[in-house]
Amino acid sequence: MNVDGILPYARILLEKVVHSGDIAIDCTAGNGHDTLFLAKRVGENGHVYSFDIQEKAIEKTKKRIQDHDVEKQVTLLHKSHDHLTDCIPENHQGKIKGAIFNLGYLPGGDKEIVTKPDSTLASIEQLFRMLDAGGIIVLVIYHGHEQGKLEKAAVLHYAEQLNQEDAHVLKYEFINQKNNPPFIVAIEKR
Repeated sequence: MNVDGILPYARILLEKVVHSGDIAIDCTAGNGHDTLFLAKRVGENGHVYSFDIQEKAIEKTKKRIQDHDVEKQVTLLHKSHDHLTDCIPENHQGKIKGAIFNLGYLPGGDKEIVTKPDSTLASIEQLFRMLDAGGIIVLVIYHGHEQGKLEKAAVLHYAEQLNQEDAHVLKYEFINQKNNPPFIVAIEKR
């Protein structure tokens, strides 16, 4: 396939803006794949803040970053992503280059523990204020479950209302796949 899949495309978007020495955020640490990716992008002089409400996710992410010797540049936060403003030091606010969300539930985890529209929208608003000009928020939206459908609707409604003078908003999806395939909403601060 010559068209980029959803997860590879999410990383392509982040690669455009997150470089050595930058600040980035993984809003849903999960199994640690995006935290590791971002830690490698920012290098030894940058920093990644990685959030998750599940201890299991924090433990998996911690192991992954230790196995790749990048734990120095990562702060793991066992908190909801809607606590960004309280957790990101002031000297990093306004300097965030990229952030990613994988909305839904932890792969291989408890499917009853899911991201929720209210906390997701609160964190997007906080993040947008903290982004550097040209910074990007990438949301991978998994909507094949009941809560995911609600979150999808809320995120799309929010993103569609953003003023085009303030943000570029992209929706990237496959429209002929079965079973509610995930899609991307990317918000770039102007």
